[in-house]
Amino acid sequence: MLTPVRGRRERVRDEPAQRGCRVPNDRRLIAACLVLVLLVLSAGGALRSGAAQDATPAAGQAGGERTRLPGQYAFYPSQVAQPGGDLPGDPQVQLVKVADGLADPVNVAAPNDGSGRIFVVERAGTIRIVDANGQLLPEPFLDLIDPQGANAVMDAFLEQGLLGLAFHPDFKNNGLFYTNSTNLLRSGDLVTAQYKVSADDPNKADPSSVIFVSTRPTPYPNHLGGDIQFGPDGYLYIGHGDGGLEGDPVDAGQRLDTHLGKMLRIDVGPAVAVATGQANAAALVGGKAYTIPADNPLAEGDIPINLFGLQGNEAEDAFARLHPTALPEIWAFGLRNPWQFSFDRRTGDMWIGDVGQNFWEEIDFEPAGSGGWNYGWKFLQGSHCFPNSVDPDCPKVGVLPVAEYPHTPELNPSFGCTVVAMGVYRGQESPGLDGIHFNSDFCSGRVWGVARGDDGSWQMQELLDTALFATGAGESESGEIYLTNCFCGYAEPTGETSRDGALWKLVSADQVPAGAETAPLEDQAPAEATPPGGVAGPACSPSRGAVS
Repeated sequence: MLTPVRGRRERVRDEPAQRGCRVPNDRRLIAACLVLVLLVLSAGGALRSGAAQDATPAAGQAGGERTRLPGQYAFYPSQVAQPGGDLPGDPQVQLVKVADGLADPVNVAAPNDGSGRIFVVERAGTIRIVDANGQLLPEPFLDLIDPQGANAVMDAFLEQGLLGLAFHPDFKNNGLFYTNSTNLLRSGDLVTAQYKVSADDPNKADPSSVIFVSTRPTPYPNHLGGDIQFGPDGYLYIGHGDGGLEGDPVDAGQRLDTHLGKMLRIDVGPAVAVATGQANAAALVGGKAYTIPADNPLAEGDIPINLFGLQGNEAEDAFARLHPTALPEIWAFGLRNPWQFSFDRRTGDMWIGDVGQNFWEEIDFEPAGSGGWNYGWKFLQGSHCFPNSVDPDCPKVGVLPVAEYPHTPELNPSFGCTVVAMGVYRGQESPGLDGIHFNSDFCSGRVWGVARGDDGSWQMQELLDTALFATGAGESESGEIYLTNCFCGYAEPTGETSRDGALWKLVSADQVPAGAETAPLEDQAPAEATPPGGVAGPACSPSRGAVS
């Protein structure tokens, strides 16, 4: 069992970063870049970054409208932020407890239905509701623990279980929502499923309404990712880890014939049509409950290209020969374990917290509508080479993150081991936090903010050093940010499930309600954490792969 290392730290300044390479969004442009990558790699090398021009694309338009980057854009951050930066406005934050009594909470979501409810995912297979008054309802919204159920959850390993929840953009009218979990009857395969709320009770789901949207085999029981989100374009995005063990043994991150190590993007229209009576269920037999968005980077299309002197169909054929089984669901690749990700509800930009291995955690930024990015794993973790992170001349493949932090205090006093990306604050209650992307960490309990500084460069600043063990996060309907925490064995000595998990709300320090319970700070915590009952056992970490 990992015992997180804690202690007081000093802030340090950002270090300069090295440059990376971006894969454009257009399928024909991605073809050219990927073919070049494969040709060079097959010769025993990898692409090195050159003297590329720094070009930071503008964020998406207000209101979440998608924008496409021009083909000539190359996104090379001039620096990768580390803790020690300074955010504009000197923000001060606190975490206020909303509810406790949760069993291994790992994700937070909210429907756009005006109810003010917060839904909390419990890894063992239940979804709980915290109502608008902050009360945890006694009965679960959905229970997938029954081992005889078609979508029964397998949670035998630390990273298996019910991992993701997303509400359809039109949930208020169609009552549809989606889960992402490891399936017991399918040997732990990851299943994205669609459900409908009960017609009799808005606080109950109808388990019989399940439609399996996507089933994806997993070679090992860790590095599963798990988070799912609807983008501002109405498509469902699925964060998928590299499949487990350590060091990406199946080379999933850079392969295009597997869903492992990817961000996937699908259109759930066929499943919605069946659930809403617009199509017969027979339409899904032998087919898929989703389609491929036409502008996915690897989707079929009619845009001509010129690839190594080949024109039109010849270029298309060349790409097909090198990647005959490339998956059109892929939106981005080169990810290790994208445990949590989100969209800025104002700009449409995507933020990804990708859990690293042994040395670095990274926060990735993708401008709205710009799919096709390669985030570098397993050649890079953060902006550093893998596996030899101290080699300054190692090959560089992929775009760099905008921020990173290490696993050890020797590299930066503000450290951790498993990033939990919380989201960009766009709420109304703490206007001083607007536009900041917040992150926490399972091991260190710190809360950082990432945003552009006054000079336009990315800055990362530690804002809070808590004694919490962050496990998941999400946003309310109104844009407030919530965090879950838990350091609990999966069972008490009696065999009962521990319910030591809690839900916390991020607020400006000057907005803490009178009498509210705030997160304990690190200097108030014991030097060494102990599982419930004082018996050493597995901690409910979202990704033990971070230290494997």
